[in-house]
Amino acid sequence: SEVVGVLKMRTFLTGMPECKLGLNDKVLFESQGRIGKQKTVELEDIKFHQCVRLARFENDRTISFIPPDGNFDLMSYRLSQNIKPLIWVECQVEKPSRSRTEYLVKARSQFKDRSTANNVEIILPLPADAISPAVKTSIGSAVYVPEKSALVWTIKSFPGGKEYVLRCHFNLPSVEAQDEVRGKMPPMKVKFEIPYFTVSGIQVRYLKVIEKSGYQAMPWVRYFTCAGNYEIQFQNEVQHPAPLRITNS
Repeated sequence: SEVVGVLKMRTFLTGMPECKLGLNDKVLFESQGRIGKQKTVELEDIKFHQCVRLARFENDRTISFIPPDGNFDLMSYRLSQNIKPLIWVECQVEKPSRSRTEYLVKARSQFKDRSTANNVEIILPLPADAISPAVKTSIGSAVYVPEKSALVWTIKSFPGGKEYVLRCHFNLPSVEAQDEVRGKMPPMKVKFEIPYFTVSGIQVRYLKVIEKSGYQAMPWVRYFTCAGNYEIQFQNEVQHPAPLRITNS
């Protein structure tokens, strides 16, 4: 897995003051001999806005720039980390009869309870010819979207350390359809937003505004995590019931 991040800036500064940004950059801390208890991150594929002094960064890893007015992306980066999914979804599929299929879906938040995921959307694929899906959820709401051949489970607020359940059953019109191999089903997809949270561990250590006239500026930093290409494959195989045989004696 990997994390792709962007540092977005919004500036309202008078004149053309110089700004300096400090991160918990592993390469910087190692060059200064400061590796210890402080958590650092190893940034890859760094790309800067044209206002950043690249020579300064390449020399001593200082991010120095004169920002334009308004909104712009100061830098983008990538981190390759073994990160467990923030919201894990597993789906157990059972077939109590030849024409009926049942889903038991569990969604679990794998981050600390002080954070909350907002606008969570879990997309669960169904066979294209599923008939009259019936759904029950422990939280939120779920609707069948025929044009997507999927159930869309929406949870407005999903606190950390919680688990919720969705149950669904539907019928299939033909033997061929209900014999579909689950490995061919599209993956489940998850969308979410977590404000004031950074999964990568990147931290803005300081943001300094250097202006010779000495006027006061108020730096403000906000962290925000959202799902990117976030897909989970079905884990369990379809369970077919054993055929019932009746022998007359």
